[in-house]
Amino acid sequence: MAPEFVIGRAEGPTKGRYYVRVDGYEAEMTYSRAGDRLVIIDHTAVPDELRGRGIGEALVERGVLDARAEGRKIMPLCPYAKAQIERHPEWQDVLRR
Repeated sequence: MAPEFVIGRAEGPTKGRYYVRVDGYEAEMTYSRAGDRLVIIDHTAVPDELRGRGIGEALVERGVLDARAEGRKIMPLCPYAKAQIERHPEWQDVLRR
């Protein structure tokens, strides 16, 4: 079953964000880049109106998949992203140790 949302990505030279717009609301996960090989996830926000749809988890997963594809590691400073990565052992290969 396909999700009812599409994840967008916007990235500048040092900062970026993933976002989802559904029913007039926007969820996002922001990050900073520390050099070419490290992504620091610093914030995840999902409005109450979008909770329970798996959007926050999907944002973190997209960040993990992109980091893996781009040869980057992730440092999750955001408590939500950190908890999601800890909950998914299959994502931990991109975790900066």
